[in-house]
Amino acid sequence: MTSLTTIRMATLTINNTTTRIKLPFHSIKTPPPFFTKLPIRPLTVRPNSLSESSVSLPVGPVDAAEEEVDDPTAELSYLDPETDPESVTEWELDFCSRPILDIRGKKIWELVACDSSLSLQYTKYFPNNVINSVTLKDAIVSICDELDVPIPDKIRFFRSQMQTIITRACKELGIKPIPSKRCLSLLLWLEERYETVYKRHPGFQKGSKPLLALDNPFPMDLPDTLYGEKWAFVQLPFSDVKKELETLEKSFAFGATLDLDLLGIEIDDNTLIPGLAVASSRARPLAAWMNGLEVCSVEADLARANLVLSVGISTRYVYASYKKSPVTTSEAEAWEAAKKTSGGLHFLAIQDSLDSDDCVGFWLLLDLPPSPV
Repeated sequence: MTSLTTIRMATLTINNTTTRIKLPFHSIKTPPPFFTKLPIRPLTVRPNSLSESSVSLPVGPVDAAEEEVDDPTAELSYLDPETDPESVTEWELDFCSRPILDIRGKKIWELVACDSSLSLQYTKYFPNNVINSVTLKDAIVSICDELDVPIPDKIRFFRSQMQTIITRACKELGIKPIPSKRCLSLLLWLEERYETVYKRHPGFQKGSKPLLALDNPFPMDLPDTLYGEKWAFVQLPFSDVKKELETLEKSFAFGATLDLDLLGIEIDDNTLIPGLAVASSRARPLAAWMNGLEVCSVEADLARANLVLSVGISTRYVYASYKKSPVTTSEAEAWEAAKKTSGGLHFLAIQDSLDSDDCVGFWLLLDLPPSPV
């Protein structure tokens, strides 16, 4: 296990306990481009199943050879033939309006579902007057029937405004709904669909704002169960981060990883990845509590001299604070700058002490811009 304490960190405080370490950000190297193009697989296209009078706009004739790739009104239904259908047990799902108007001048809604590996991909348009939990439940069943996959065990979703509808539909099917911004494959796919599908749709409305904007509420006080005793900014070479993730997967420790290859993340092994190390005499219970929270990101709030922990969909906590000074502000700015250098990649590590060689919990995190839709 790589020791985080070989890295010098900043003098900062949590729960009135101070640890002094200094962070050498000058040694960070700029990595190659962070995101490559999201992997696109061959897609089976089915005709719009909705009445043309309800959501479709007239479009010109489409060459049959190009229809599968070029028709922005087409819906997708795809399961990788090399994937065992029984292994697709967790989905990521979005059910929301799009910046597209139908012939009635109403926004079209769309269901987008995938798994984290994009082995399953499914999209379906809906008119705005059928948006309810029954429609969604029936659509989930249809996906399973059409692609011959089982009802999933879990479905992650990232819009708080749709929580009631999605939760009700899931529970009626015995699915565990998980509100979480860790829907990274889905979010990147939506970003790509905005450029390659929605903007090319004949009903696209340029400048249209998302109907269901994502929440970014003011952070709350941290629950007692999540308190650590010491914390520090740290950084690890990307090669060592990968070793931590391998250890996590082998030991079934607390934490979460990301499929970096699928996400198209390309970073040089020597690039320093910023993180936050938290030490506690009750590290294992702390990591266990943290493990159930769908940890999304950690950010430094320079104006308020604190760190903000984002979990779930829209829950934000004041995770730690520090005494504001030119030195600590500079260190926090450097940590945020390091995140940008690594394309938003960062981590949270929980240890018994900041001198420990082992992590009790390790979460790989990624800042992403909000969905364009």
